[in-house]
Amino acid sequence: MKKTLKIVAMLLLVCVLLSSCEKSPAKVDSSKFVTSYPFIFVHGLSGWGSYDKQNKYLPYWGMFTGDLTEYLNEEGFECYSASVDPTGSAWDRACELYAQLSGSVVDYGEEHSKRCNHARYGKDFSDMPLIEEWDSEHKINLLGHSFGGATVRMLTEILANGSEEEKKATAEDDLSPLFSGGKADWVHSVTALAAPMNGTTAYDVDGSESIGDGFKAKLYEQLNKMMSIGTKERDDGRADFDNANYDMLIDNAKIMNEQIQTLDNLYYFSIPCCSTLQAEDGTQYPDESKTEPLFMKPSTLMGRFTETTLEGFVIDESWQMNDGLVNTISATAPFNAPQQPYDKGNVQKGVWNVMPTYDGDHMSLQGGITKKNDVRDFYTELLTMINGLKG
Repeated sequence: MKKTLKIVAMLLLVCVLLSSCEKSPAKVDSSKFVTSYPFIFVHGLSGWGSYDKQNKYLPYWGMFTGDLTEYLNEEGFECYSASVDPTGSAWDRACELYAQLSGSVVDYGEEHSKRCNHARYGKDFSDMPLIEEWDSEHKINLLGHSFGGATVRMLTEILANGSEEEKKATAEDDLSPLFSGGKADWVHSVTALAAPMNGTTAYDVDGSESIGDGFKAKLYEQLNKMMSIGTKERDDGRADFDNANYDMLIDNAKIMNEQIQTLDNLYYFSIPCCSTLQAEDGTQYPDESKTEPLFMKPSTLMGRFTETTLEGFVIDESWQMNDGLVNTISATAPFNAPQQPYDKGNVQKGVWNVMPTYDGDHMSLQGGITKKNDVRDFYTELLTMINGLKG
């Protein structure tokens, strides 16, 4: 009898353990969704995605807190993580993202590749597209973290308006469908997460309050060379200006903003981050409880930095709040674009709906590294809100 009871007890224990390992039911009521378009997550500078091996061991989205996209899929959303050039320009990364979404060969464009001195074609995604269908009937939602924000914005611009330079330089039967335009309605929403949409002063600070224009120009030149060499196509001799660093310099970000339209048919959201506190003299300093050690020095320098750029743009005290890598003001919306504070009852298309500043550093919306941050509920709420918007 005792032996029988032991066996029964063991079986009960096994059942309890097995039941605890079962996947819990999704918390999200998808019946309330107005749309259910896929969500495409695009990483920032030096990042990675689902096409990269390291993503299996350390997912960019979620980091040490677990794979965020996997969790969101279990909750009833359709989520994918793209892999674009870690240090590539916004143009190159947008072309790579298009190829992954459309299941085609990466085409950087005849005009662009010649001007920037690199190969026109890249990787072939024909047999491994990120999604099964993509057109005006099967839209997508784009989310870009950090420089991923510039990447998704550039993609929407080219989808909508194409490229006159590429059309002029390329035979009609040789032109990528990306550059022909007319695809503005292939995207439902764009969300920029801690994105330096107006550039960042992280590349300007060097420990001094100001540096001479001559030195600054040389510094930019060296940074651009280092960044261009660091792209996936390392020895292709590409132009020094065809990289992420160049696009994130404040003067260059301003030019890029003038080239990228805010489209009337898209929903736009931005989520700035801040991990600094105000000192008695009005400057900003990093909150150690929220800021990764890696960001402490740049955050400190950015927090007291003011100057005028080479092209005459004034960086004043409003730029001092930051998340360790990006100025909070820069992550609100492109300065030349319409914007409004996020209002759940008044979300508009063609306007940047600026959500409340997130209390965390630049890595917080990824899940953090040493400052672990569980963002599952945050993204569940965000994606639920987007799915509740009319198409």
